[in-house]
Amino acid sequence: MNTPRDTWRPTATRARLEQRASLLGRARRFFAARGVLEVDTPMLVNTAVTDVHIHSARAHLAVAAGSQVPDASHSYFLHTSPEYAMKRMLAAGSGDIFQICHVVRGLERGRLHNAEFTLIEWYRIGLRLDDLMSEVEALVRELLGVSGVRRAGERISYRAAFVRELGLDPFTAQLGELRSVAQQLGFTTAAAATSADSEQRDELLELLMAALVGPRLGRGALTFVHGYPATQAALARLDPHNPGTALRFELYCEGLELANGFHELASAAEQRARFEHDIEERRRRGLPTSPIDERLLAALAAGLPDCTGVALGFDRTLMLAAGATHIEEVLAFPTDRA
Repeated sequence: MNTPRDTWRPTATRARLEQRASLLGRARRFFAARGVLEVDTPMLVNTAVTDVHIHSARAHLAVAAGSQVPDASHSYFLHTSPEYAMKRMLAAGSGDIFQICHVVRGLERGRLHNAEFTLIEWYRIGLRLDDLMSEVEALVRELLGVSGVRRAGERISYRAAFVRELGLDPFTAQLGELRSVAQQLGFTTAAAATSADSEQRDELLELLMAALVGPRLGRGALTFVHGYPATQAALARLDPHNPGTALRFELYCEGLELANGFHELASAAEQRARFEHDIEERRRRGLPTSPIDERLLAALAAGLPDCTGVALGFDRTLMLAAGATHIEEVLAFPTDRA
């Protein structure tokens, strides 16, 4: 294989690598001061995620010729998040936990994306979603240093963010209106020909959030968007006071999505129904499918404590702290140099 002569070198400078190490240390001290236990779960897992917007990387473990290993043909996956394993620990009585780990997601490559990246993920028992947002804000300010101190804090509902940035209500706008805005940007929707109106609606809303709304958020601020549509709940509970919305938030800073947090769904039956819905939608879109993670559902059935959880993209946070414009500037070896 011929490779350019300089691709053996890291893409991050020594100074950036030092800053990376320093911020990882700050994060660990942040959780230690709060009595949150650091845990370590496997990167290699037995089941892929069902979410139609997240793509698991398949891994096959080679065995010696003639081996009698019973699962020699079994496929594994590289985890896209430690969430499922950490919830199993929570159900087993771990208490508050956090993890700093590498995760892998397929089809992610660009200025802000690398297939392999670092997450800081944590779960807090009995902590309200508002309080978790405050904790996320405190950690991000700590990691951003001086630039974090100067930033305003903002909390805005999903509805208000769309109204402010696009002049339309995402909960009441007609499907044609959403499609028209997307088409003005030159976008079409992959699900349009095969999915129900609700699926098309969600795809359009997620497209508009990614392309128009999100990039305008967090200018000079740490902006938390909350009250996502119930159809975008993922692994979050629905709001009992407003069942049309999910108890979920995202954090934006300078147009970058940094974190995604939930009041965690504890119902095994409801989670199974959501997984089954995801699998059916993946089939409609011609995406690979995988069996449901029955161990996660068994943990939920055994009893997940009332908790909130969040995943923070460490590399993007480091980009902001370092003033970097490309994720490769804060990684030793991006995927094409790994």
